[in-house]
Amino acid sequence: MLLFALLFAISSGTASAAEKKTKGRAESSADWMRAGHEAAQRAAGQEPLRTPAKNIILFVGDGMGISTITATRILGGQLRGERGEENILSFETFPYTALIKTYNTNQQTSDSAGTMTALMTGVKTKAGVIGLGPELARGAIDNIERYQLETLLERAEASGRSTGIVTNTRLTHATPAACYAHSSDREWESDADLPAAAQAAGISDIARQLIEFPDNARKAGRSSDGIEVALGGGRRAFYPQSTVGWIRGQGGQRRDGRNLAQEWLQQENSAYVSSAEELEALDLTRVQHLLGLFSPSNMEYAHQRAQNAAQEPSLPQMTEAALKILQRNKHGFFLMVEGGRIDHAHHSGSAFLALYETLEFAEAVRVALEQSDPRETLILVTADHSHLMNMGGYPTRGNPILGLVRNNDLQGNPASELARDSEGQPYTTLNYGNGPGASENQQRPKEDRSQDSNSVTQDPNYHQAAAVHLKSVTHAGEDVPLYATGPNSHNFHGVLEQNTVFHLMLEALQPRSVEGNPQAER
Repeated sequence: MLLFALLFAISSGTASAAEKKTKGRAESSADWMRAGHEAAQRAAGQEPLRTPAKNIILFVGDGMGISTITATRILGGQLRGERGEENILSFETFPYTALIKTYNTNQQTSDSAGTMTALMTGVKTKAGVIGLGPELARGAIDNIERYQLETLLERAEASGRSTGIVTNTRLTHATPAACYAHSSDREWESDADLPAAAQAAGISDIARQLIEFPDNARKAGRSSDGIEVALGGGRRAFYPQSTVGWIRGQGGQRRDGRNLAQEWLQQENSAYVSSAEELEALDLTRVQHLLGLFSPSNMEYAHQRAQNAAQEPSLPQMTEAALKILQRNKHGFFLMVEGGRIDHAHHSGSAFLALYETLEFAEAVRVALEQSDPRETLILVTADHSHLMNMGGYPTRGNPILGLVRNNDLQGNPASELARDSEGQPYTTLNYGNGPGASENQQRPKEDRSQDSNSVTQDPNYHQAAAVHLKSVTHAGEDVPLYATGPNSHNFHGVLEQNTVFHLMLEALQPRSVEGNPQAER
């Protein structure tokens, strides 16, 4: 745990000018005036880069709302021994920002399938639907081809660019699937998930669509030599039910008997890996098509993986590997990187796990910044939707973000005692609008003082208090931020519909990609 904390303390972000100048002493009016003036001068001197983008890297922090970003920023600083509030995450240095409206066509509070479809196709659609228009009902088996939407990844392939997908969820999960698949139900990840009517209609499951991507593109009249990089979890959807042993005792789930990972290897200069060691040992200069399936289902949380680093690579490691392959294409590339387990941690009601996932996500962005050419690469960081984690109370400056609230006294200095709620109980700065924490909080005896210690609330298994009792924390419906840097990043500003992000990405690319030229020489 100490090594894990030190890693993020070094790499998650940087202190602001105010923090650097005032660390260890009281701040003065002059300090704040000077820091504010310097920031204003930098902003005023920012010049837009109007040349076309050769490459696009889209980072999606699944469930990463503004409260998550703020709390993660503070945690990153506190892991370095600072108060935390002035810390800056890697993507918070980007010069342009926007707010994104995330509703689905049939829901105020969205799901990842509909929102990622909007980001990838330019069309808003229903919750639970991937790569298809809003005209279809969820679970429909008719008119699939009629309402199929072309994704940005498909367009990038058709323009001769290389393409990649990196996630720490299953590769067949809603967010990564929306880059390459078209399915009226996000749950149809393998053929074992298809209802009988869908099987009878010849509907392709999501895992099969990833492997058959080049054939499907050609049938649709687009050129493609196949997705170059796909790294994440979800092995079970790619292997037949008889497969056992090498996947840690858990067999595949396919009923059609197909070994999709083996089929991937039929592509020229292809490779398949299933562990961090195999990825590290791979000579990426000899690989054109790389598939990595590192877990039967979703990959481990960053905190858990730190105890078992040899089995699964981190999100930054996968991002770096993907870029080494994609950057060899002189015509450019499109890469989507998802920090998907931010969402899962929030669903479980664990702010600890969610914030550490976001720290790793920010580190993946930093890797991409270092590995890419800022004059050629448009980098966007956003979320598909928010989550119901709140940050409140009146904690004193520098109070542990995962800890119990300690207010200021009447003189504005840290109080000697913890703050108490109306029943005399201590409470945390972070809490949830709904979720499992409501039941746990209600069942705790009023005289119980076991929470009077930050060691309890800063445990990964601790569930923050919640207002409404649900088994799982739900998504939230407010706008999410978008951060942009690189060519034509200045076009991302104001309040945008989520589908507009797709059109701005398309606008940022070289004109030939919009027309979908035949496959160029690799």
